[in-house]
Amino acid sequence: MEKLYKGIHKFRESYFTREEDFFKGLSHSQKPEVLFITCSDSRVDPNLVTQSLPGELFIVRNVGNIVPPYNAGRGKSSAIAAIEFAVLVLGVKDIILCGHSNCGAVAALHMEEDKFAEMPYLKEWLKICSPVTETVNKYYQHLEGEKRQKVTEKENILFQLRNIETYPFVAERLNSGELHLHGWYYDIGPGQVYSYNPVSDSFEKIVYKGGKDE
Repeated sequence: MEKLYKGIHKFRESYFTREEDFFKGLSHSQKPEVLFITCSDSRVDPNLVTQSLPGELFIVRNVGNIVPPYNAGRGKSSAIAAIEFAVLVLGVKDIILCGHSNCGAVAALHMEEDKFAEMPYLKEWLKICSPVTETVNKYYQHLEGEKRQKVTEKENILFQLRNIETYPFVAERLNSGELHLHGWYYDIGPGQVYSYNPVSDSFEKIVYKGGKDE
């Protein structure tokens, strides 16, 4: 905790002092254009990875960057409430679903039942992703270790994207072009981010070239 207290002091004495007018502006309202859904993992920092300022991203974090299907999760998930608020109230233009490498939640999808004896809530939460496990076991049973882990992480991203599309207000805005959906994969070790391309059905490295992302 001492490090956190020191950090608050440093923030107040340096960054905040320099940007006081900026924070005064933020104190009245927020107008983020991006809803960023990602994992609770401490190594994943959306603002750091995207170099975004406070107020630019509306961030939703949970174990495994999971989005419950609309009908199945109604009234049970803060993720659904956050998506509603971001789309219907804030009017975000883009939704990014970002998974990452070495994800503990994804690894848990392949764990034996007895491993969850003392984690009943985690077990129930991860059941949402059972179709991901089924897909990997059916089409990638030949993979093991890290390769199996990465495939599962990416399949999980695609599954959550499909879940987001079950939200009527999201589907409506996707169809009208008001809203855009993106699947990202953050590889922690090399610090690289990949974006899913539905045309090639693959995750492709995001490369910035003077105003154009490729």
